Amino acid sequence: MLHLPVELLAVAGITLLAVVSPGPDFAFIVRCVVTRGSRAGYLGAAGIATGIAIHVSYTLLGFGLVLARHAWLIDIVRYLGAAYLIWLGLGAWWPRDRGDANAQTRDVQRASGQVAAWRQGLLCNLLNPKAMLFIVALFSQVVATDTTWVVRCGYGVFIVLAHLVWFALVARLLALPAFSRAITRGAGIIDRVVGGLLVALGIRMASLP
Repeated sequence: MLHLPVELLAVAGITLLAVVSPGPDFAFIVRCVVTRGSRAGYLGAAGIATGIAIHVSYTLLGFGLVLARHAWLIDIVRYLGAAYLIWLGLGAWWPRDRGDANAQTRDVQRASGQVAAWRQGLLCNLLNPKAMLFIVALFSQVVATDTTWVVRCGYGVFIVLAHLVWFALVARLLALPAFSRAITRGAGIIDRVVGGLLVALGIRMASLP
């Protein structure tokens, strides 16, 4: 059994390594900022954090191990997640309306896209079986069985905040003038490259054994 300070360091270290590792959530945030601006990136980060909060909640309530022990449930989440990533990625290649829409129409479309960013971030994380299994493994293998409920909840809050802060920071960095100018110049290319990565991640997720 790990003593509390060691356990705390283990949870924090493993969580931070997992958060900063590039994956579907990272690619999603990049595409959000490129196509809809930094505000959409922040909302996407909030959606990802909401997904993590849901994973943490059912794990703390004891349902995480039940899900992890039923391979068919993991497979359902995996295929749904793969399909969603592919759908998000293909969106970068779908033709967009390039007509001369008035400023008000463009503002409405942009606002709608920003609101959708939270929902897309939520689904991107919620349908990621790796996120699910990471949370379950962390609480079942690193956190001791006699760790108090209050401490477990504290770990959960830390994990959620780590995801929120990291992906909001990514969105903020991409919105800095140095990055923003480059993104503006190459938005179409960057969008398609990131879209291709999302499709590739989706295909890889679907093909995992």
